[in-house]
Amino acid sequence: MDLKGKKFVVVGGAGLIGSHSVDRLLRHDVKEVVIYDNFVRGSRENLTDALRDPRVRIYDVGGDVMQTDILQDAFEGADGVFHFAALWLLQCHEYPRTAFDVNVRGTFNVMEACVAKGVKRLVYSSSASVYGDALTEPMDEDHPFNNKNFYGATKIAGEAMLRAFHHRYGLNFVGLRYMNVYGPRQDYHGAYIAVIMKMLDAIDRGQSPTIMGEGTEAFDFVAVEDCALANVCAMKADVVDEFFNVGTGKRTSLKELAEMLIQLTGSNQPIQYAPRSQATLVRNRIGCPKKATELMGFTAEVDLEEGLRRLIDWRASHKAEVAARRAAVGLTD
Repeated sequence: MDLKGKKFVVVGGAGLIGSHSVDRLLRHDVKEVVIYDNFVRGSRENLTDALRDPRVRIYDVGGDVMQTDILQDAFEGADGVFHFAALWLLQCHEYPRTAFDVNVRGTFNVMEACVAKGVKRLVYSSSASVYGDALTEPMDEDHPFNNKNFYGATKIAGEAMLRAFHHRYGLNFVGLRYMNVYGPRQDYHGAYIAVIMKMLDAIDRGQSPTIMGEGTEAFDFVAVEDCALANVCAMKADVVDEFFNVGTGKRTSLKELAEMLIQLTGSNQPIQYAPRSQATLVRNRIGCPKKATELMGFTAEVDLEEGLRRLIDWRASHKAEVAARRAAVGLTD
């Protein structure tokens, strides 16, 4: 799809990948970008820069994927839709029925609204969780679904429904399976934060970053800026009814990750090891990026050291801003 002069709706556009995708989309000569979000996980703060652009607006009636009539109204006149709204992995583990409602029923509602309003193309945010633990390395898109958790199950369901909608109603779509995403605007509060943030929390406290097990587990860490690039590439590409890995194809063990964070932060604390949790279902997951490069022109651009440096800088700056705002109203930690 030629993006020039087109209207796009970004469902979950205030979240981590969604807000960066909005920023990336605005580099093009698009007509309008509508943010559809309930602001449960996402925040208006993530859209600070984007909202300075007159082409961007937040859908002002609300933004829940369970509200089918409101969803369809938001899609009126849209040429393309990006679907990012979902409960995260650990939330799905704790609240599986809600995970079904949001990730499965909500995704169905988005597809239904696309068909009803004649949306020309849908880019769906899937996940490498569909693969589960790697049986082969690197994993290409034909790797079997080896998932064992509710989050991955909801993404598998979403992918299956996309194929059904395409063959039943002609819905034009592409699905993206992100590897381990990190970067600026990533949540560092609460119970559901990622492993990188947990390590940085320990370093901030002057403690050792802790690894469960021996640190040999390895993953494909992909910068959120590259995920945003992949989304725009997916909207522009001619390919239909396909799923793509979004990653670097590079293996990084948790031990190597911790060592890099220690070096980048100037910490002098050694890595601490703890017994591996029985709940750890995925120990190796590195994606093959070849198909995404060949069929939709996407190649990751941000190497891990640079991406982590950006994350660390953003995190420090954001923490300082939050502390300043709290101090201004007389609040203390």
